[in-house]
Amino acid sequence: MKSSPEVIAIVGPTASGKTALSVALAKAIDGEVINGDAMQVYKKLDIGTAKITIEEMDGVPHHLFDIKEPDVPFSVADYQTAVRQCIKEIQERGKTPIIAGGTGLYVQSVLYDFRFTEEAADLVVRERLERELAEKGAAYLYEKLVELDPKSAEKIHPNNHRRLVRALEIIKVTGKTKDDHEENAGHAPLYNHLLVGLDMEREVLYDRINLRVDLMMEKGLLAEATSLWEEGIRDMQSVQAIGYKELHQYIEGKLLLEEAVELIQKNTRNYAKRQMTYFRNKLDVAWFDTQLGTAEIVKRILAIMKDFDHSKRIR
Repeated sequence: MKSSPEVIAIVGPTASGKTALSVALAKAIDGEVINGDAMQVYKKLDIGTAKITIEEMDGVPHHLFDIKEPDVPFSVADYQTAVRQCIKEIQERGKTPIIAGGTGLYVQSVLYDFRFTEEAADLVVRERLERELAEKGAAYLYEKLVELDPKSAEKIHPNNHRRLVRALEIIKVTGKTKDDHEENAGHAPLYNHLLVGLDMEREVLYDRINLRVDLMMEKGLLAEATSLWEEGIRDMQSVQAIGYKELHQYIEGKLLLEEAVELIQKNTRNYAKRQMTYFRNKLDVAWFDTQLGTAEIVKRILAIMKDFDHSKRIR
């Protein structure tokens, strides 16, 4: 017996064409699109995150874009909860949810039994760590994290006080690092889903990234980054996004504008490489070469959906 997937996810590196494909597919199957990008949840981060415009949505309902102010933290666990609720509501309308975005961990956290460390909480421990932060500074706590959990330390900026305290709290409460705590999670699928990926030759992708950054600058990325800076949005989760952090270095006088733009391009290329490594190592993806074109890829996705195995359905 055959059945369409309950959820479709479109992944791939930045600048690979996920947005256009998600809209075309949604129109073909009467679907609705859910944001799968960690930074597009934030208001006022439009140009630098390549956020979809109203015109590009082309009448297709889109969800979880512009839902948070840029000074509010939004964790992957928050995202997981919000998207699963969104999936439920879309399905109740008789539509197919399509998650589209390049943040692999976020997409994986929704589709699989991915458990986080919210239960590893102790307010007494947290308050003690926050007192140490206030009295001894972030550098002191960061050194402790490097010693106890070097993997987490590599991922956490010393100025991200919330994540710094949280990582140490997990260790103090559970005796395990965040990775150890979650290593057995994230393998069992929760939905009968189809994962679609966009791929292209690396040189072509890198050229597209470089061009897109130039176009972002022409559209006013510097003004957008400056506005956030002037609002006091600095060293926060939202403006750790590529594009904003480099231009904030320019605003601080640490880089020339040309150097900042080149760094944005370099960091975006490196990010795209990390994205592909994650998708290939962590997720079971049906890959399509972007040279096929959006219409042909949609046609091939529809063919996969037609032959989708109902026996995979999760109960």
